[in-house]
Amino acid sequence: MADESRQETEDRDEELLRAVRAAPEGDLRAFEQLIELYQKRILADCRFLTRDENNSEDLAQEVFVKAFFALRTFEGRSTFRHWLQRIKVHHCLNHLKKRGGKDSLSIDDEVMEAHEKLQVPADAERKLEEEGQRQRIGEILNSLPATLRIPLVMCDMDELSYEEIAASLGIGLSAVKMRIKRARELFRFRYAVEEAAAAGRGKQ
Repeated sequence: MADESRQETEDRDEELLRAVRAAPEGDLRAFEQLIELYQKRILADCRFLTRDENNSEDLAQEVFVKAFFALRTFEGRSTFRHWLQRIKVHHCLNHLKKRGGKDSLSIDDEVMEAHEKLQVPADAERKLEEEGQRQRIGEILNSLPATLRIPLVMCDMDELSYEEIAASLGIGLSAVKMRIKRARELFRFRYAVEEAAAAGRGKQ
């Protein structure tokens, strides 16, 4: 079912891309449809990657502007969704760098030890789609340090490969794997703590 849905998404994107390329100059209707399809996702990702509520909408808008002007270079070697995500990731990382290193990507950041026995699904994207969990998961993601949150979002939400993440962040493959592992563990720990707290509040 997931494969069928993904194929339908890719087919829909391909159709819209053909319409964008065939449109006369100034006719942006097909591209605006693409924006509408991905706007919510890109905006949410910009927030999670940068933790910058004040500039997330501007960042998302800039991602689509970049995509529009770069569209002629899109050769279809990946899906449009993947291509758009890579633009977003690089744009957000550049934004973080310009912000003056408030979100350092140092590999030496100390992270609290994960609780190995706590297990909840690591698929953040699926959870985000469950309306009842959305706010809680968003808050937990935002609470993670940038060194862990960014590779986790790139991996589980953007579905980028370890190699792509390593290249984007300028770190080694083993560091990427380590950070994602720690991020998932920390996420699970905080999620379980929040679940327990919520259950406790429900009994009162």
